[in-house]
Amino acid sequence: MNNNKLFDGILIFVQVVKSGGFGAAAQTLGHSSSHVSKEVIKLESRLGVRLLNRTTRSVALTPEGEAYFQQCEQLVIDAQSALSLVTQNDEIPRGALKISCPIGFSHDHLKPVIAKYMQQYPNVILEWDVSDKRIDVIGDGFDLAVRAAPTLDESSLICKRIYSCPTYIVASKSYISKYGKPYHPRELVNHNAICYSNLKMPGRWEFEKQGEKPFSVDVKQRIKCNNGHMELAMVKAGLGICRLPEFFMGDVLTNDDIELLFTDYTHPTVNVYVIYPSRKHLSPKVRRFIDMLSEELNA
Repeated sequence: MNNNKLFDGILIFVQVVKSGGFGAAAQTLGHSSSHVSKEVIKLESRLGVRLLNRTTRSVALTPEGEAYFQQCEQLVIDAQSALSLVTQNDEIPRGALKISCPIGFSHDHLKPVIAKYMQQYPNVILEWDVSDKRIDVIGDGFDLAVRAAPTLDESSLICKRIYSCPTYIVASKSYISKYGKPYHPRELVNHNAICYSNLKMPGRWEFEKQGEKPFSVDVKQRIKCNNGHMELAMVKAGLGICRLPEFFMGDVLTNDDIELLFTDYTHPTVNVYVIYPSRKHLSPKVRRFIDMLSEELNA
């Protein structure tokens, strides 16, 4: 038997048995009685067995047909169950939701949103990958990822901005006491910089000042790190100067041990994006999560 036609005729056969005849099955399926009869005959021909005994008034299962029907009926039930998991006719979020989010932003901003989402949609099972590592959304099987960057590289994925915040350049008082305070960004070439390694060019810092032409400085990358909380910890330890998004800062902006540098310059804004494979056929669990992120974070 040709495996390409393995399931052909099964739905019609099951409906004939459940309806008790070709005419009733045809009415349920929206086909003619002759079409239904021909499909069952073709199914029997492919299988090489007779499934139904026919009379002018009724049909009855043969012993082989009875065994085959039991299995086919379960196949139809399983197929309908599978369809209900993915069809957009079911608007209730359900099933597994696999997301990837950066550590710092997850802790300070996403945690309450995710808690609200899980309380509101109890049929969702969450797989939450909290990491600053680069991931392949499609290849690694994620429904979506949250990523923070001044700009994102061009991608075939859909990107929706959900949050923006300023960045600051900071140093500890102990570092300044030991190495001196830079008063102009170009002096950074003589200082130890702590750089975020997930950026395309972590050692190139941009600056802009009203009335002046924007410029960049290639800082001395003494330390490269892929986690903002660790970068901040190294700043507090006096190991270097760092540029950080506001969402990593916590109480640092009011901490007497930390000093903001170059406050008369404008630093790049960091945008936080939700990234997902496609706008088409977006499942309710993903669509509702993206909507809630946008609403709660006031993008």
